[in-house]
Amino acid sequence: MQAFVAPQRPSRFGFGIAVAVLVVVLDQISKWWILEHVMRPPRVVEVTPFFNLVMAWNQGVSFGMFSHEAAVMPYVLSGVALVIVAVLLAWLRGAERALVALAIGLIVGGAIGNVIDRLRFGAVADFLDFHAFGFHFWAFNVADTGISVGVMLLILDGLLAGHDKA
Repeated sequence: MQAFVAPQRPSRFGFGIAVAVLVVVLDQISKWWILEHVMRPPRVVEVTPFFNLVMAWNQGVSFGMFSHEAAVMPYVLSGVALVIVAVLLAWLRGAERALVALAIGLIVGGAIGNVIDRLRFGAVADFLDFHAFGFHFWAFNVADTGISVGVMLLILDGLLAGHDKA
């Protein structure tokens, strides 16, 4: 007699990891291109009436928060980011929905891309500058975009998943 084995839902771990790797690669290639080819010398490159390429070094986290001159700060921020990445990877192991795996992959890839910058340069290279009506939003990069879009997708998934349970 054979025991009943409940079918397992497929893990989306591999998909999330592939997304994370793609974000890291795109982030690092874009930063290399900006640093080596576009911003030599550093300047403002007007691309459209609402978008520029600039060179900004962020020693803090989002929007420059926790920016500090202490030499140890890049390592502290990198350590915190890597702990968050570890927690997200544990969450990714159990992810059953592709949207959650996509979101976590985007966040993990973005976090790792920015950790690479902190360890290489002591700060994160930001270069995308959107502006409107005289107001310039914070400069950001591909990694920041991955993190932001990933967080928005997790919020969306949380809102949609609530409807599935009702």
